[in-house]
Amino acid sequence: MAAAGARPVELGFAESAPAWRLRSEQFPSKVGGRPAWLGAAGLPGPQALACELCGRPLSFLLQVYAPLPGRPDAFHRCIFLFCCREQPCCAGLRVFRNQLPRKNDFYSYEPPSENPPPETGESVCLQLKSGAHLCRVCGCLGPKTCSRCHKAYYCSKEHQTLDWRLGHKQACAQPDHLDHIIPDHNFLFPEFEIVIETEDEIMPEVVEKEDYSEIIGSMGEALEEELDSMAKHESREDKIFQKFKTQIALEPEQILRYGRGIAPIWISGENIPQEKDIPDCPCGAKRILEFQFSDTVY
Repeated sequence: MAAAGARPVELGFAESAPAWRLRSEQFPSKVGGRPAWLGAAGLPGPQALACELCGRPLSFLLQVYAPLPGRPDAFHRCIFLFCCREQPCCAGLRVFRNQLPRKNDFYSYEPPSENPPPETGESVCLQLKSGAHLCRVCGCLGPKTCSRCHKAYYCSKEHQTLDWRLGHKQACAQPDHLDHIIPDHNFLFPEFEIVIETEDEIMPEVVEKEDYSEIIGSMGEALEEELDSMAKHESREDKIFQKFKTQIALEPEQILRYGRGIAPIWISGENIPQEKDIPDCPCGAKRILEFQFSDTVY
C-alpha cells in the first residue's frame, strides 16, 4: 500500500439535498438512490453487477466525484461502489470507474450552475443522454423491456418481477406516465449528498501507552509480570483500535476519507493485507488507496 502523500485527506459527510443536486449534470458525490452515471461508454452491464456469491443484482451504495488534475481524459471522473445487501450474503463489493474529458457530448464545458433549474420535478430520469435506458428498480443499464408496454426497462428478470408486483401491472396501461409513478421497491439505499471538507491538519497524539507506574509500584512482582504479559499480548491490537478511535473522534459524523495514496486507518489488526496481497492494475502499475468508506450513515 502506498504511503500517505502531502495531499490532505478530504472528509465526506452525508447531508440531505434536493433531487436536482444529485443528478449527473451536477457531478455529485452521494450515497444511495440510483447511480448518477457520468457517461454512457463502458457502463457495467447486468452480468458485471451480479453478486458472485448469490447471483442477485448488486445495490448501488455510493459514488465519489474524483477528477484527476493534469489528466485531460479524466477531467470528469466518478468512482462507483456497489454491494450485495441480500441476507445471508451481504458480500460482493464491486467498484467501477466512469470518466470523460472536459469537452464531451453530454455536458457543458462550463461548471454547472449552483442554482436549481427551472424544472425541478421529482420524476426519475431513466434514460441517459446517449439514449441508453436504465432499470426502473436500480438505475443500472436495462437491456430488458416489458413485453406489453415496451416502455419499462430492467436489468434483470428479478427486477422486472419486483416492479410488476409493486405497481407496474397497473401502470403498464399508462406508459406515458411511467417515470412519475415508480413505486418504492425497497431495493435502494436512502439517498444523501456527500459534502466534502478538508480534514483538520492538527491531529492529537495517539495514546499508545498509559502510565501505570503509580499503580504498579503498589503491587507485587507476580501481578506486575501478569500485567506486562497482558500488555504485550494486546498492545498491537489496542494501538490499532486506539488510533482509529482517536482519528475518527475528531469528526465522528464522517462517512468518507478521500485522498489518492492516503494510508488507511484500520479498525482491527486482523486481515490487514500486505502489498503482495494487492493485485496490480491491468496496466501493470501498483494500486493505491483512493478512499475509505464507513457505513455508519445507515
